[in-house]
Amino acid sequence: QDTKNSIVFRLAAYGDIGQLKYCYFALVTVLYFVIILANALLIGLICIERSLHEPMYLFLCALFVNQLYGSTGLFPALMFYLLSDTHDISLFYCYLQIYVLYSCALTEFSNLAVMSYDRYISICYPLRYNNIMTPKIICGLILLSWLTSFFFIAIVISLSLRLQFCGNILDRLYCDNYSVVKLACSNTMLNNIWGLLVTVVYVSCTIFPTIYSYVRILQICLKSSKETKQKAFNTCTPHIASMLNFFFGWLFVILQGRYETADLPPVLRTILFVYFLICPPIFNPFMYGIRMVKIRHACNKVLGLNPET
Repeated sequence: QDTKNSIVFRLAAYGDIGQLKYCYFALVTVLYFVIILANALLIGLICIERSLHEPMYLFLCALFVNQLYGSTGLFPALMFYLLSDTHDISLFYCYLQIYVLYSCALTEFSNLAVMSYDRYISICYPLRYNNIMTPKIICGLILLSWLTSFFFIAIVISLSLRLQFCGNILDRLYCDNYSVVKLACSNTMLNNIWGLLVTVVYVSCTIFPTIYSYVRILQICLKSSKETKQKAFNTCTPHIASMLNFFFGWLFVILQGRYETADLPPVLRTILFVYFLICPPIFNPFMYGIRMVKIRHACNKVLGLNPET
């Protein structure tokens, strides 16, 4: 009888791609390099540039750190399995990958919600902004985002660890909890209940407050001057874009897990499944770096491209 330590899952989505694996490996390596470079550059910039030591940029810094954390849960494994002849992953590494990717996703939801709250306070209560968004509150909100996701996903993993498995084939490029639980022959009711609870908690505590924040911002902007509208547009556009980008990427994953997608071309299915892990870490640094004037000026200053700013 197999012990828990000897259980291995086969990641069947890699298939047999022949010599194309070297092309895919090169592409994935370049993407990972760009993600590390872009996110690390902005993290360093926010840390060393005093003009960026404001709540909005500190929350952005937390977002970029989380993106590096999540990318590390996917890309090294992706690069390894692309070149490997076997696509087996042990139970331990499978759950470790689930933990990193899922906690990254929940932290991203929380970070984006916190950033929308920050924009709401900044635009709707500008005179009280510095009194409300104190360093202690900023640290508390960032820590809360991380710790709650770590806690919720630790329970997800502990519930999955008790399962007995009747199969070991995952039609995925990486481990995801829903696919692993579907292979279980033991009772999964607790897993399903907890999964539903986590979903409800995160939707109610992140998406609904975000919608409320932007409704209030819109109400204020409609009654404000052109200058206030422009300021709101410049700071809110990148946030809304990154939020929609991540939300639709996560939606692709949920829909693929719940509904049969075998009719889709394999390449399209694979792209949709890794979209939320690849696109936001590339998209966000460039979006914020280009759209936000202070970051752009600080970047030019550090790189010596535009010394007069």
